[in-house]
Amino acid sequence: MNGWILAAAVVLAGGGAAVLWGVTSGPLSRRVVAQNLTTSVACPALLLLAQGYDRPAYVDLALLMALLGPVGTLVFARLLAEDLAGDRPGARGATWAAAALGAVVVVAVCVAAGPGRAMVKLLVTGALLIGGNIVASRALSGGFEGVRGG
Repeated sequence: MNGWILAAAVVLAGGGAAVLWGVTSGPLSRRVVAQNLTTSVACPALLLLAQGYDRPAYVDLALLMALLGPVGTLVFARLLAEDLAGDRPGARGATWAAAALGAVVVVAVCVAAGPGRAMVKLLVTGALLIGGNIVASRALSGGFEGVRGG
């Protein structure tokens, strides 16, 4: 076991516990936020595992999850809009913590990978992961101010 795999195990254990607690307990708003957090935990773990096992296919899977995870959250936000209207989830801390985790992992793996196509793919994955997480969390908490329809 190397440091990359150990870091992935720590991310999965800590983030997985938070996600499991959020999904199994509390109101609907907490469960939807935990669903959004799932992608924000799984993608950095996959990037760390890709580096640890030297498997570029894990980066492709993380890229796909970073693209589709926030879209799934936006679908939930749209379908559950009436149920979430009275109890808007406040996930500001979790959102920024997940964005920071994604940024730290992407930068660390980029430094290890070095310049090239792999680094570009990692940067795109990081941008999708962080941007998608922020947009999806903002949509869950009531939308963007000044935008018609939320």
